[in-house]
Amino acid sequence: MLKPWIQSQARLVEIAAGRAFADLVIRGGQWVNVHTREVIPATDIAVADGRIAYVGPDAAPCIGPDTQVIDAGGRFMLPGLIDAHMHVESGMLTPAGFAAAVIPHGTTTIFHDPHEIANVMGLEGVRLMRDESLLQPISMFTQMPSCAPSAPGLETTGQPITEGEVAQAMGWDGIIGLGEMMNFPGVAAGDPQMLAEIAATRAVGKTVGGHYASPDLGRPFHAYVAGGAADDHETTSEAQGIARVRQGMGCMMRLGSAWYDVESQITAITEKGLDPRFFILCTDDSHSGTLVHDGHMNRVLRHAIDCGCDPLVAIQMATINPASHFGLERELGSITPGRRADIILTSDLHALPVQTVIAQGQVVAQDGALLADCPRIDWPDQARNSVHLGRMLDAPDFAVAATDTASTTARVRVIGVVENQAPTRALSADLPVRDSMVAAQGDICHIALVERHRGTGGVVNGFVSGFGYQGRMAIASTVAHDSHHMIVVGTCRDSMAAAANHLGQIGGGITVFRDGKELATVALPIAGLMSDRPADEVAQSAQGIVRAMQDCGCQLNNAVMQHVLLALVVIPELRISDLGIVDVTQFKLVDLHVPNET
Repeated sequence: MLKPWIQSQARLVEIAAGRAFADLVIRGGQWVNVHTREVIPATDIAVADGRIAYVGPDAAPCIGPDTQVIDAGGRFMLPGLIDAHMHVESGMLTPAGFAAAVIPHGTTTIFHDPHEIANVMGLEGVRLMRDESLLQPISMFTQMPSCAPSAPGLETTGQPITEGEVAQAMGWDGIIGLGEMMNFPGVAAGDPQMLAEIAATRAVGKTVGGHYASPDLGRPFHAYVAGGAADDHETTSEAQGIARVRQGMGCMMRLGSAWYDVESQITAITEKGLDPRFFILCTDDSHSGTLVHDGHMNRVLRHAIDCGCDPLVAIQMATINPASHFGLERELGSITPGRRADIILTSDLHALPVQTVIAQGQVVAQDGALLADCPRIDWPDQARNSVHLGRMLDAPDFAVAATDTASTTARVRVIGVVENQAPTRALSADLPVRDSMVAAQGDICHIALVERHRGTGGVVNGFVSGFGYQGRMAIASTVAHDSHHMIVVGTCRDSMAAAANHLGQIGGGITVFRDGKELATVALPIAGLMSDRPADEVAQSAQGIVRAMQDCGCQLNNAVMQHVLLALVVIPELRISDLGIVDVTQFKLVDLHVPNET
């Protein structure tokens, strides 16, 4: 069991001196030292109280009758992997389910921002996520969400977060800092609430997460950095990443289920030869299917290596770099005395088969099998009854009236989906007018945002392209970053109504309908975002959604993620919210109908 270092200090000294016995000893491994970026052969490790006591050539004096001994057999011993920025809710799992899914892949530390549930349940949702995180056999640090709503005036969230609540949470155990500051225009403009939240975090010496989703590296960028954000994961190019690091920010390069931003930025290290200390690997968003079938941070690490990165540098970016970024380099991130005993044994530093995982001194996974218990909390009724539509919806709720009924066409704004990226494109199209209503056509579908927090019955309609849907279908989701109302996309208004009503009845999730009939559903009864079922079960249901989307004509990679981000009003260019269509390049609401230029 992990003890605070100050309680274990004397025992660690005795063991390192060879005067006392360790709880665990690993013998005969190759020590991947992330401080010196070297591999040291024939090394032993002694562990006590969940912490490393000794790393050196001979731990034999540390072995007693009750010491557990693991023969590394010449395998590499590297620090447990750290995800520096992510959202547990994106896995459609609670913290316990997420931990159970990623532990076999070698993840032993997570820094997570629960701003998804914060938008639904406010501070109470954050507390629940923190509570379950603290129960896990790995280190799960919670960042206090900074922006709920993410863009005030452009959306309505279920429960707003105030600067007073941010200051309050900074005193909680397990809160590591402030979650991503998505309201970058507010910070750059000197918004008092945003600056107060950052100041409250910095006042207690904690880290401020960043989110600057703009290509503008001029004065707004410099103002944002001056506001106190310590990192950014929204970079998508080498130049953007370098700009952050030059200003003293951590460049968090993400490989999630739908974000492929490592390859375009890692050239700053592999080709330009920049110092890698401020470059950090993360996932941001990983679906349960990705976790079960492809991996977690080990997947990111392999990808970075495949992109030409030295394996030892890549390992630094997933261990000591994030630990240092959060001020925890004396606590975790390396295999050195005093640190938490988070260790992976692997036979290959390129392919990275995760053979043994040790977290806080305990063997928690072996050859892909989870060996540890991941306790759950009892989620309250408030969390399980969060979808409030207020009424049954029908087809006319998803219709767009033409402004000029005498015309046969109408020019409207269209959200253009970009595969494998968070940004969308702001498009326009001339669509046919039938029975005084604007009709979807070709690749352009209907999109609607249904209010689901207060039961107002409100529906905002628009159009979206890029999914390739065919037939009379619809997909609905109560996962709708970041306000988490309900997003419905479809070619048929009857199916859109059926899909929306179905999610209202089951308490949230994602569902696909065709010809008015259900094709697939993943139920997410906790805040309409998460399931408390095991990851493999959730992944199987989620895969059913993917197959149903493909059956309806969608061939995009990880199209579910593209769908759930359509309401993310802090990433350009065009989005939908409960207040209307949002031009994120200008941070303002715009008419769905494009005005005449004459």
